[in-house]
Amino acid sequence: MADYEDFDLDRSTAHAWAEFTDRLAEVISMIDESGDLTIGTAADRGGPAPWVSFSSVEGRLIRSEAASNAGLGETFQLDADQLSALEKLGWLPPSAEPGGSANFWITRPQDDAEEISRLAVGALRDVYGVQHPVFLEPSQLAEVLTSRASVDPVDQPESVVALLPAGRDHLDELIDGELTELLGHPPIRDAEGDVAIRVGSTMVFLRTAGDGREIIVFSTVVHDVDGRSRAAEVLNDLNSEARWVKFQLIRDRVFVSMSIPARPFVPAHLRQAVRILSEVADGIDDELADRLRGRTTFGDHDGPR
Repeated sequence: MADYEDFDLDRSTAHAWAEFTDRLAEVISMIDESGDLTIGTAADRGGPAPWVSFSSVEGRLIRSEAASNAGLGETFQLDADQLSALEKLGWLPPSAEPGGSANFWITRPQDDAEEISRLAVGALRDVYGVQHPVFLEPSQLAEVLTSRASVDPVDQPESVVALLPAGRDHLDELIDGELTELLGHPPIRDAEGDVAIRVGSTMVFLRTAGDGREIIVFSTVVHDVDGRSRAAEVLNDLNSEARWVKFQLIRDRVFVSMSIPARPFVPAHLRQAVRILSEVADGIDDELADRLRGRTTFGDHDGPR
C-alpha cells in the first residue's frame, strides 16, 4: 500500500521551490536575445497579477524586472513592508532615471544565473505570496518550469493501452512519461518522490507504492481539525456516500485519496483519478473546513497573497 501518513506539505513545498529555483537558473543561463521569459502568477481575481521577467541584453547580461504597484491590479497592490522586502532581497526600486524602470529591476551577468533565480523566487514566493511553483504561469520555456495545462478527461486511444511495470522505478518512469505528455514538461518530484499537480485552483499529489503495485492520488483538504471525534463521524458519513474516493483523518489533517492498481498500468486510469480527486478536493474543502473548524490548505485563495 502507498502510505502517505508521513506526508508533510511544508517539506514538500520547500523541496519543490528548491527544484524550481534550480530549473529556473538553468533556463536563465541559456536565455539569448531571441527569447525572453515572463513568469506570471495564477490568480482568479481581476487586474494584472504579479510577475517577474528576464531578458538578455548586450554583453551576456540579464535584465530582470519584478512587478511594482504601477503595473499591478488594485487587489494585488503591495504594501510598504512588501515594497521594502523587495529592496532587501536585492531588487532596485522603480526609477525614472536612464536605465531604470517603472518596475523593480536588476541587471546581472548571465553567469550569475543562480543568484538571479534566487532573487526571482524570493519575489514570487516571499513577497508576492505564491504558495507553490505549480501556481506559476510561465509565458515561454514552460516545459522546464511548471504547468499551465489542465487534465483532459477525454481518453486518447494510446491512453488505454495496459503496460506491465517491472517495479517501482519502472512505474515512476511510466508515470513521468504520461505526466510529461499531459503537462508539457517533466513533473517535479519532492524528496519523497511525490509529484505535485495543479488542476485549475486545486493541488493534488501522486505517490507510488514501494512494491510498484499501486498509485495513490491524494490531497490535504483540511488542516488543524478541532475535535477528532466529531471529525471521525463527519468523515464516516462522507465515506459512506463517496463512490471513488476515501476520506481519512490523520492527526489533525483530513486527506482525500484515491487508489489506482498499477499492475498493469493504464494511463487513462491515472488521468481519470487526477480529475476525480481534483473535483472532489476543490468542491468540498471550504465546506469541510467550516464543519470541522479547521482551515483549507491555502485559506481563502489559491494564488498570490
